[in-house]
Amino acid sequence: MNAQTTASSPVVAAPTGGCPVPSGGTDHHGYEPFVMNDPFASYAELRAEEPVMFDERIGYYVVSRYEDIKAVFADWQTFSSENAQAPVRPRSAEAVRIMNEGGFTAYSGLSARVPPEHSRMRAIVQKEFSPRRFTALEPVIRENTARLLQQMLAHPDGRGDFLADVAVDIPTITILGLLGVGPQMVPTYKKWSDSRAAMTWGDLSDDEQIPHAHNLVDYWNECLRLVSDAHENGGDNLVADLVRAQLEGAEISDHEIASVCYSLLFAGHETTTTLISNTIRLLLSYPEEWQKLVDDPSRIPGAIDETLRFSPSIVGWRRKALVDTEIAGTPIPRGADILLLMGSANRDSTIFEEPEVFDVSRPNARVHLAFGFGIHYCLGNILAKLQDRIVIEETIAAVPALRLVDGEKITFGENLSFRAPTSVPVRWEFEK
Repeated sequence: MNAQTTASSPVVAAPTGGCPVPSGGTDHHGYEPFVMNDPFASYAELRAEEPVMFDERIGYYVVSRYEDIKAVFADWQTFSSENAQAPVRPRSAEAVRIMNEGGFTAYSGLSARVPPEHSRMRAIVQKEFSPRRFTALEPVIRENTARLLQQMLAHPDGRGDFLADVAVDIPTITILGLLGVGPQMVPTYKKWSDSRAAMTWGDLSDDEQIPHAHNLVDYWNECLRLVSDAHENGGDNLVADLVRAQLEGAEISDHEIASVCYSLLFAGHETTTTLISNTIRLLLSYPEEWQKLVDDPSRIPGAIDETLRFSPSIVGWRRKALVDTEIAGTPIPRGADILLLMGSANRDSTIFEEPEVFDVSRPNARVHLAFGFGIHYCLGNILAKLQDRIVIEETIAAVPALRLVDGEKITFGENLSFRAPTSVPVRWEFEK
C-alpha cells in the first residue's frame, strides 16, 4: 500500500433507507433515542417487555439485554461495524458541499472498519498504543491534575464545576500530548470534537449542521498536517511512531494514520472527560461510597469499573446486519441498522445483582460492556482508567470533603450514543 493512499470518497448525504423494516408501533416503552437525562427506567422496560424493538423514529432495531448485545458484538461476520461512525441524521446538501470542497475524506480510525482492514490496522496501532507509553504519561497526568485542582480550589466562593475546571482539560491535554500537540490547542480541539459528536450522533437541522461542517473540515486538515509534519520532522509521539512503522514496512497509509488521529483526538478525550465527570458525580451522589475511597484508596479501580457499569460514557453503539438473521428470536433483515444499548446491558439483573445500586465493592463490575466486546474492544481503555484513577487519587488527597451541589439537577446533552453531563457542580470548605 502506498504511503500516500487516500482510501476515502467525497462526503455524501446519509441514506434514509436500505432494507425492509417493520412499520413500527407507537409504544416505545418510554424510550427516547436522544434524551439522556435519565434513560434507565425505559431501558428496564425494554428489557422486560421488548428486548429487541424496532424504533421507526430512527430506523434502528434497539437491543437492550446483556447477552444479546454481547453476542452481537462477538459476531462481527454477521453484524458489521461499518455504520458505527455514520451520521444518524442525513447530512444536508450544504454541509456535504462544504465538506467536499474542503477536502474532507476522513474515515474511522478503527471502530467502523471491518476485517481484514481492521485487523491489519489494529495490529499496527496496538503496538504503538502500549501500556509502557501510558505509564510514561502518568507523572504528567498527575501534575496537570494537581494544578487544575488547585486552580479550582482557589475559587473564592468555595464552589466550582468539576467538569469544566478539571475533567475537560485532563484527557484533552493527555491525548494532544500523545499526538505531539501542545496544550494551547485544547480549546480548538474541544470545539472540533463537539462538532464531531454533533454531526455524527446528534439530531441537527440542516442549518445547524453548517458551522459544524466547517469545523470538521478544519479538524481533518489538522490531522493531515500532523502526519505530514511527522514525515518531515519526526518526533516522540504516536503519530511519528506510526509514520516510522510505515517507513519500516508496516502496511498503513498516511490517510489511515490521519484517520486514527481523527478518531483518537475525539474518542480519546471525549469519553474520558465523561468518565472522570461521572465518577466524581456518582461518588459524591453516594457519600458513603466516596468515604470508602477516602478511607481506602485501593478501592478506586473497583469504583471506576462500577461507574463504567452504572453510568457509562457511551450508552449505545451501532451495528449493521449483513445477512437475514435474528436476535433473541426477532427477525433482523439484511441491511438493518442495530443500536446496542450497553447502558441497558450494564443494568441487566441476570448479570448484576441489584443492578440499580451503585456499589464500589461490586465483585463483577468489570464484566460491564462499556468498552464494547470482541474485536473492536476499546483500545484506549487502559489510558482512560489510568487518567480517571489519577484524578480520583489527587482529588481525595486535595479535598476529601468535596461535596456535590444539586446533583439531581444535573442535565445530560441530547445524543444517540453519548451520555455526558453538562456540568458537575461541587463545593468545599477548608478548616480555618
